[in-house]
Amino acid sequence: MKQADTYNLYPEIEVFDQKLLKSGELHEIYYEICGNPAGKPVVFLHGGPGSGCNPTQRRFFDPAHYRIILIDQRGCGRSQPLGAVEQNTTDDLIADIEAIRKALEIDKWLVFGGSWGSTLALAYAIQHPTKVTGLILRGIFLSRPSELDWFLGQVKSFFPEPWKALCDYLPPAERHHPLIAYEKLIFSDDLNISIPAAIRWNAYESSIMSLLPRPIKADNEVHGEIELARASVQIHYIKNLCFVGKLDLLAEAKLKLTLIPTQIIQGRYDMVCPPITAWELSNAMPHAEFHMIEDAGHSAMEVGITSALLAATEKFKALT
Repeated sequence: MKQADTYNLYPEIEVFDQKLLKSGELHEIYYEICGNPAGKPVVFLHGGPGSGCNPTQRRFFDPAHYRIILIDQRGCGRSQPLGAVEQNTTDDLIADIEAIRKALEIDKWLVFGGSWGSTLALAYAIQHPTKVTGLILRGIFLSRPSELDWFLGQVKSFFPEPWKALCDYLPPAERHHPLIAYEKLIFSDDLNISIPAAIRWNAYESSIMSLLPRPIKADNEVHGEIELARASVQIHYIKNLCFVGKLDLLAEAKLKLTLIPTQIIQGRYDMVCPPITAWELSNAMPHAEFHMIEDAGHSAMEVGITSALLAATEKFKALT
């Protein structure tokens, strides 16, 4: 798999088990398991909030070594009800992760999270440090107001065209508060209003994900209900500072995660999650290995980021 210090994704694999975990009266949480049934456990936490998992994410891990668990968070992907924001907070997600660990009778596991998944991975590890063998964190996001202000405003200094496209969809009087305006549209009971608005909202983040432009989805690749669910969950979390706004994750990580081996991987030109956040986390966790990828943005699918993530999972094979 390794060629000239560049790591490539493992071949596609199928799941050998998939389940729905009943959580409370409303939610059923989808999770799937692939790789080696007797292997070292690793849990994958997707981004967004709201994105859900996909088959490519299974390929960051050696299927002969790892027992790979992927979770669709509340309201996301194959979890039900799709797009539900009721009873959907960071503490709820942490409780779901822990319930799945117990259901699978896993003592400890490696936790892998990117973007919003890095926030959730840190928050989970802070609450359950004895259940984590290691952390692999990519595109660090700590849900602080400064980071959200960047994503929904300051980034226009680098990507004026996507920002204009996001705002031009709105009536002129509402363009100065796009989060509030899109919330009203996306939570409309009229699908003819909510779905097009959700597609436009999601397209904004997609257009600033990578250092170089990515292909635009064809119309037949856009699924309205999935787009609506993703946007609904994301806006629900953003307007609530992702339910960690009062928690200083840097201070908590410095206090509670010093014994947990950690890899931090960050694109130098990440426009979704500014690199200063990853740098600050590396200072709070000086035992962590910090990899700034000089020719990458935010996406895990950029060559340098992908290679660094694979290198991290390879390194943890010897540690877990």
